Amino acid sequence: MKKLIILGLFLSAAFSLKAQVDTAAIRGFANAVKKEFAPDKRSVYFNVIFRGDTVFAESTSEKALQSLNNQINHINGLVSVNQLLPSKSLNGMEYGLANLSVCNNRSTPQNSAEMMTQMILGTPVQVLKKQGGYYLVKTPDGYISWTDGTAVTLMDKASFDYWKTAKRIIYLADYGHAYSKADEKSVRVSDLVKGNILESIGEDKLFYHVSFPDKRTGYIKKSDAELFSNWKKRANPGAETVLATAKTLLGVPYLWGGTSIKGVDCSGFTKTSYFLNGIVIPRDASQQALVGEDVDVLENDSISLAKCLKNLKAGDLLFFSAAKLRGNIGGRITHTAIYMGDGEFIQSAGMVRINSLKPEAKNFDEHESRTLVSAKRILNQIGKPEITRVDQHDWYGN
Repeated sequence: MKKLIILGLFLSAAFSLKAQVDTAAIRGFANAVKKEFAPDKRSVYFNVIFRGDTVFAESTSEKALQSLNNQINHINGLVSVNQLLPSKSLNGMEYGLANLSVCNNRSTPQNSAEMMTQMILGTPVQVLKKQGGYYLVKTPDGYISWTDGTAVTLMDKASFDYWKTAKRIIYLADYGHAYSKADEKSVRVSDLVKGNILESIGEDKLFYHVSFPDKRTGYIKKSDAELFSNWKKRANPGAETVLATAKTLLGVPYLWGGTSIKGVDCSGFTKTSYFLNGIVIPRDASQQALVGEDVDVLENDSISLAKCLKNLKAGDLLFFSAAKLRGNIGGRITHTAIYMGDGEFIQSAGMVRINSLKPEAKNFDEHESRTLVSAKRILNQIGKPEITRVDQHDWYGN
C-alpha cells in the first residue's frame, strides 16, 4: 500500500511538472501570436486563460485565434477552446449606445482600473463581451475598453439600425440639462455636454422632447441643440472652425482618459476638437500620429523653428515624445497639440492652454519645444483611413 501511495505521488508530481512545462510553452506561443496579430490592445483584443489542461482564447481577431490554434494543436492532452468576439453569450445584443452624459471606460472590468477613455451620451458602440457588471466595447474610433453596465444600453441589430435612421438631435451647448418637463424649473433628468446625441420623439416651439438610450425621456431647449441630420451634413471644417471649438475648452482641467468638457487629456482634447466638427480621428496621440499627411518640422532630428513657421498650417497636429530628452529620437509619442499659427499651439497640459514654440514669446513652452518630434496635417486628409466624417461612418447612420 505504501509503495502505491509513493508511486501515485511520483506520477502526480511528474504530471504537474509536465503541465507547467506545457503551460510555459503555450504562453510563449500566445505571446508570439499577440505580438504579430494583436500588438496594440487598444484596437485588437486578445486574451488567453489556462484552466487545467484547457486553454481558453478569445479575440476580436480571427487570424490571431487561428494562428494560436495552429501552434498548439499538436500538444497531446491539451483542449483548446476559442471564442471570436463578439461573444455568442450576448445573444445578438452586440450593439449599444452610451447612456450617460460622459461614461468612464477602463483598462479592466473594475472601477479601480485605469481610465483609458470616455464616451459621451449617444455614442454608438460594438459590444464584445460581458464580464461581471462590465461590458467590453469598441467605440467609433476603434478603441477597445471596459465600461460599467449602467453606462451602455445594449441593442440587437434591428434596434441599432432603427436608431441610425431615427430623428435625432445633437446637444451643442457646452453644458446643460435635460428636464422632466418643457420647463427649465422642472426636475432635471440628466446633465448634458456638447456632442451628446439623443432621439427626438416630439417638439414644441422651445423644446425638443427626447428619449435616452435607456428609455428615460426629457426636454431639451431647442436653442441648445440642432437636428443631427443637419449637423452631420456640414461642410468639412477648416482650421478656424476647429480652433474655435478648441478654444471653447480653454481652462478645462487635464484629466487622464478625458474626452469631454468635464476634463480632457492631450489626445482627448484633439479628438474632441475634431469630433465636435463632425470628424472622427483615432483616440490616442500615438495612434493619431500614424494618420494624416506628414509635415516637415525637424532639421537633423532637432526642431527647426524656421521649418515650423514655414511649413505648419493652423489645424495641424503636433506630436511630442518625452523620450527625446533622453536622446531617444524614435521614442513613443506621449503628447499632442493643435497648431494655431505663428508658432502658437493649443494643448491640454495641466489644463487647456495656448503656448508658443518661439523662445521670445511670453507663453513659450520650453519643455514641449524640446520634445517635438513630428507633425501631421489632418484637414486635407478627411475621407482617408481613420479620418472619417461622422456622416460617412456606418455606426452613426448615413
